[in-house]
Amino acid sequence: MTIEAQPAVNAEALRRLLDDTAPQVREALLEHFKELGEPGLVFLRQTAEDGGPTLAPHARRFLRELGGEDTVATFFNFIRSFNYELETGLLLLERTIFPALGPAETHGFLDNAATRCRQLLLSPATAREKCLVINRVLFHELGFRGDAENYHDPRNSFLNQAIQRRRGVPLTLSAIYLLVGQRCNVELEPIGLPGRFMVGCFTDDEPFFIDAYERGLFRGEDDVREYYRRLEMPFDPMALMPTPVGEVLARCCRNLVNQYTASRDHTKAKLFAEFVHEFELAYRRHAEPT
Repeated sequence: MTIEAQPAVNAEALRRLLDDTAPQVREALLEHFKELGEPGLVFLRQTAEDGGPTLAPHARRFLRELGGEDTVATFFNFIRSFNYELETGLLLLERTIFPALGPAETHGFLDNAATRCRQLLLSPATAREKCLVINRVLFHELGFRGDAENYHDPRNSFLNQAIQRRRGVPLTLSAIYLLVGQRCNVELEPIGLPGRFMVGCFTDDEPFFIDAYERGLFRGEDDVREYYRRLEMPFDPMALMPTPVGEVLARCCRNLVNQYTASRDHTKAKLFAEFVHEFELAYRRHAEPT
């Protein structure tokens, strides 16, 4: 049910009053939201998501005062903590746009995918053999693939959206691969090549790289060198080193800046640009000597 369909909420009247800074108006609105209960919180969450630069900040302020979570502030605090974990970070990032999203659905999907992989795994098995099983489950049984047709759709950069649609960009598909591999005790690493995110494995005799955007295609170092040649860029061996989780999340935000800019949603593009800036500040603070 949409907020307009809730009989207890006059959404249009609330929008007209939401940015009124008069203390008596804000006090009356706060009391009214308390009386509305959950429908009022739903209205505020939706306005925090799509109310634009005029109304969204006021909706977030009321959410804070009512004890409803301000998901944008939560993600800013996560960035500043400099304590990064991939799955947590991607879910918090997604909730800045989809504040009603809970972790249970995403956790459940990843758990089930990993359970299916473990059913197919033979012991003993090399890392490459384990990755072949993950490929079978993700790309053949579950049908994940790169979204070449709508590459710049922002939904491709959100973890739960990619899971629901079975489509994504290289970073998001690589993240799903990493999180399923983690649950299967396969040691995998994020590899942030220019223009193409991949998954790296360094536990077998020869390291190899998995291109999740190409449905799990295995690549060796020579393939990566050829990729650089096609880009007309000098090969940098350091690019094959694991990418820190914070940089993975910052890169996801940069992708969203580009995707929202391409879709002319400049408010959301600006929000993700602010997240990128906050990541840069966090790294700078961490690098400074104490």
